[in-house]
Amino acid sequence: MNTRWLLKAKRWAQNPPSPASIKFIVGIIVFCLILFGFEQLFGWPDWLTPTDLRRMR
Repeated sequence: MNTRWLLKAKRWAQNPPSPASIKFIVGIIVFCLILFGFEQLFGWPDWLTPTDLRRMR
C-alpha cells in the first residue's frame, strides 16, 4: 500500500465525512447500480447511442 493512501486514511479517520456526504455518495452508487441493472435487463436503447458525424459525411 502506498504511503499516500495511509496518510489519507489517517486523515479520514481523524475527520470523517458528514452523514449527509456519506448519504450522497451512497445514493450516487445506488443510482449507478440501478442504471446498470436496468441496462442489463432491458438493453441499451438505440436512441441513446451516439452517432459518429464524421462517418455520415
